[in-house]
Amino acid sequence: METMINEEVVSECEPVEIKRILTRRSSSRHQLSETGLGPQITPEKRKKERSSKNAMKSDDQNLESSGSPRNQKITARWDPSEACRPDVEEAPVFYPTVEEFEDTIGYLSKIQPMAESYGICRIVPPASWKPPCPLTEKTFWQEAKISTRIQQVDLLQNREPMKKRRGRKRKRTSTKTAARRMNTESNASSDKDDKFGFRSGSDFTFEEFQEFANKFKDHYFGLCDENPWLGPTIDEIEGEYWRIIEQPTDEVEVYYGADLETGVFASGFPKTVSVEDNEFNKYVKSGWNLNNFPRLPGSVLSFEASDISGVLVPWLYVGMCFSSFCWHVEDHHLYSVNYMHWGEPKIWYGIPGSHAGALERAMKKHLPDLFKEQPDLLHQLVTQLSPAVLKSEGLPVYRASQHSGEFIITFPRAYHAGFNCGFNCAEAVNVAPVDWLQHGQVAVKLYSQQRRKTSISHDKLLLASAREAIMALRELSVSNNQNPERLRWKRVCGKDGVLTNAVKARVEMELKRVEDLEPGFEFQKMEKDFDATNEKECFICFFDLHMSAASCKCNHDRFSCLEHVNRLCSCDSDKLLVHLRYTFDELNMMVDALEGKPDAIGKRASRHLELVEEKKSVIDEKKQGCGLSRDPKEEPADPVDLNVNVEVLDIGSVALGKLWCNKQAIFLKGYRSRVKYYSYLNPLVMSSYISEIHDGGLIGPLFKVFLEESPDVSFMDVSAEKCWKLVLDKVNQEIANQALKPIDSVNGLEMFGLSSIPVIQAIEALDEEHRCMEYWSTKSDADDRE
Repeated sequence: METMINEEVVSECEPVEIKRILTRRSSSRHQLSETGLGPQITPEKRKKERSSKNAMKSDDQNLESSGSPRNQKITARWDPSEACRPDVEEAPVFYPTVEEFEDTIGYLSKIQPMAESYGICRIVPPASWKPPCPLTEKTFWQEAKISTRIQQVDLLQNREPMKKRRGRKRKRTSTKTAARRMNTESNASSDKDDKFGFRSGSDFTFEEFQEFANKFKDHYFGLCDENPWLGPTIDEIEGEYWRIIEQPTDEVEVYYGADLETGVFASGFPKTVSVEDNEFNKYVKSGWNLNNFPRLPGSVLSFEASDISGVLVPWLYVGMCFSSFCWHVEDHHLYSVNYMHWGEPKIWYGIPGSHAGALERAMKKHLPDLFKEQPDLLHQLVTQLSPAVLKSEGLPVYRASQHSGEFIITFPRAYHAGFNCGFNCAEAVNVAPVDWLQHGQVAVKLYSQQRRKTSISHDKLLLASAREAIMALRELSVSNNQNPERLRWKRVCGKDGVLTNAVKARVEMELKRVEDLEPGFEFQKMEKDFDATNEKECFICFFDLHMSAASCKCNHDRFSCLEHVNRLCSCDSDKLLVHLRYTFDELNMMVDALEGKPDAIGKRASRHLELVEEKKSVIDEKKQGCGLSRDPKEEPADPVDLNVNVEVLDIGSVALGKLWCNKQAIFLKGYRSRVKYYSYLNPLVMSSYISEIHDGGLIGPLFKVFLEESPDVSFMDVSAEKCWKLVLDKVNQEIANQALKPIDSVNGLEMFGLSSIPVIQAIEALDEEHRCMEYWSTKSDADDRE
């Protein structure tokens, strides 16, 4: 066994100075005291430890292979006298009423002025809000596997750079490290030898992980002794956690099931509508269901077509005692929302976004060797620093204790960290109210300076928000219909509106970049589909090029931002092109419109409507070629000659969002068709059925079918297949009553007309920019195979 030398003996917690303690890390505390390297342990306490260790022997034999926490004897033990619980203030807690809770983004905007200065806050929903959790169903609980990572808790703050540690080995051998995503409440691992990270751990079912987590906690806190007790309080666990971080005397390694993609694994919120259970459907449609939160009206992420995992698609977190999420900010400084489905508390610490730079400087000051070796250490999410140290540097630090059924909100650029008090399960996602736009622009600048890739196009969200707001202002000026959505946009406009200021700042930044260009460049209007199918970025700094870009005639595949145009190539400036999405007259008119100037509103809205009409005329030409359009004054045309005689009555319009398309079809909002099929009233008669696609709001498209002669009775579902299956069941029910042969099956897409070649061509013409990505990616793959 290798012995490490104690560089500094510490018997009690120091609130400011970080103590680097290198001890005989595999030994227990009573062994340390016997060699004079730790606090004294009384004979009674020593007897108690020996008793509990004997009790653990049989349990330890059932734990995994050597080198992982699942196989290790838990020799580290808790001593309340060594507690290092930080003295920090509590973050605010909000208790929305039932009425307030119904307006998700509205409530977030309401508390933002009160809570943002804390960095984090806790929201306790009304007592009536109790969503069911599909993860707790027996088959899922016992069969679904959770992938985990091993966290070395005692090394999160007090560790040497990896280069210094190469000559030394921890008692336990490391398993193969694996790269993990580094987002939200997560911690990264690295496959490089010169970086500290978290190793891949075991796969567990929920049932297995609960058993392991409970056993670890019982052993660590002495709950397996001869006189078991109720267990430590949250404050006592918190004190022990920071004792491990600040004054480690033993190896403490735990598992964490973090960053589980709900799009692949599962969400803890219900996602499928039940035909029979309206109470269940309430939670499927709720804005507080994290599958809906990012794209709620009022969140600019609703303009993002891609389902970005961990940003727009929630991630799941399954924790145990001491499993940690280290200091970090959200991607693009977005808001984050975390909900705890069940289990023991999660302790959070937050620092307001206004002090983000100060935290970064404090981390570098107190951990200089780690940052010298790994300058992007804060992006790796593997390092803690005690709140006591941060407070000593003048930083405001706030605590929040999240319990089952509660939400934690983190605000833009607010650093946050924390740990779990025991077995629990939480889910997290990002959201972007309009006030985020100013923070997102700061993030884009920092990313460019750090040569860091972006995950969303900030300019695309900004300009889409401006267009939507201007159209809302126009509608309000010509109509008395002051619906909540239009009023929401009006509130962020005006001369001092947050949206107006965000657009104005971006326009000023763009103008400055153009003015700084050397003379001789050729300017041209950006093609409409410049970044429609793949977002372009600067080859130097990865700056998003949605608003402007530079290229050279010598290489049409390389682009740069306007700051790095001189590094594109060695060609003369007369060969360089600057692509602009908008002229500066157009951008200034956009600002004037947002400020509320009537002429500008009319011109910008009219220009937007002109573009829409141009697109419609192109679509109508394509529809005419497919036999899908007719003059409304004319007599109804004969049905299109399809296998099931489908007549398209209204083609509808493209709606964004994952649910509005799949690999087989794009589902258009407002689409209507007519088809002949067996009547469920009398299956001996062929009758006309009307098929429609409605906007179901948070649940996406809602498919509806009804007999044209009997419109009061309809069949509805979130799937075209299931919708027509309901019709078939009704038809077969009447067939059985008449002792006729039942019909085996029906193709829902075909009955809607969505598998017809002419209809497909007309629908594809509506989505020229290929925004329905799942559909087009599948089609592209099929074309490649051909």
